[in-house]
Amino acid sequence: MKVTVVGAGAVGASCAEYIAIKNFASEVVLLDIKEGFAEGKAMDLMQTASLNGFDTKITGVTNDYSKTAGSDVCVITSGIPRKPGMTREELIGINAGIVKTVSSSLIEHSPNTIIIVVSNPMDTMTYLVHKTTDLPKNRVIGMGGALDSARFKYRLAEALGAPISDVDGMVIGGHSDKGMVPLINKAARNSVKVSEFLSEERMEQIVQDTKVGGATLTGLLGTSAWYAPGAAVSAMVQAIACDTKKIFPCSALLDGEFGLSDLSIGVPCVLGVNGIEKIVEISLSDAEKAKLAESAEGVKKTNGLLEL
Repeated sequence: MKVTVVGAGAVGASCAEYIAIKNFASEVVLLDIKEGFAEGKAMDLMQTASLNGFDTKITGVTNDYSKTAGSDVCVITSGIPRKPGMTREELIGINAGIVKTVSSSLIEHSPNTIIIVVSNPMDTMTYLVHKTTDLPKNRVIGMGGALDSARFKYRLAEALGAPISDVDGMVIGGHSDKGMVPLINKAARNSVKVSEFLSEERMEQIVQDTKVGGATLTGLLGTSAWYAPGAAVSAMVQAIACDTKKIFPCSALLDGEFGLSDLSIGVPCVLGVNGIEKIVEISLSDAEKAKLAESAEGVKKTNGLLEL
């Protein structure tokens, strides 16, 4: 299993680190346009191998896509990150050009690869890869829902005073502050719905805190978060590499599922060796359907800014 991560910044380096530590890949290639940057990150990470007990080889390269040849999975993290006060949508002008160039370069050397898109605005960048490449829809996946759901579970565990392993919850919809749809009425603590433990007001607070989870961290850090995004990507890559058939909410290209078409948006997906093995059409309440439809309109509006 060979994995390429494009962009050796904080998110990309965290992806590479978590993938290596899990020890399921034979090689991780870290690529960046800044001279020597990926090489330095790779060397630093490789010097942790004996300490962290992994055998994955991490290679750093400067803008040489030939070194990515034969990658089973490619992760695109490149582009500018958010700064305080910025929305993900404001990044579209610069990041669209970067993602388009990167995806075509990756496919040139790894025509059978599966691409995971992290760059923001993530749903629109995922849609862009679909529209500008010949990859089948199961092999282009947006990361956002896995991250948003992890943040949702963190807030649920915090409110419940429970260990995070006891909590289950999912966020669907667009990967944006307004577009996320945390499925609070389906969230559970060890199969018991959280409504058995929490008031309506507390549950609504969890929903709102989840939706601004990224913006909260951007305000605190002065830039986008990296540990949780890196961990979300590594979990998805592991599900593909090890063919686990785990369900993650991912940005997938829809063709009638959930009554939506011609957009990529977060929905539950079974991930395996073929990428998106199945889109799971879970039952939604009328309120959840309305929120998802509203989120889809927001994503389509952002998609309209693309120059396809």
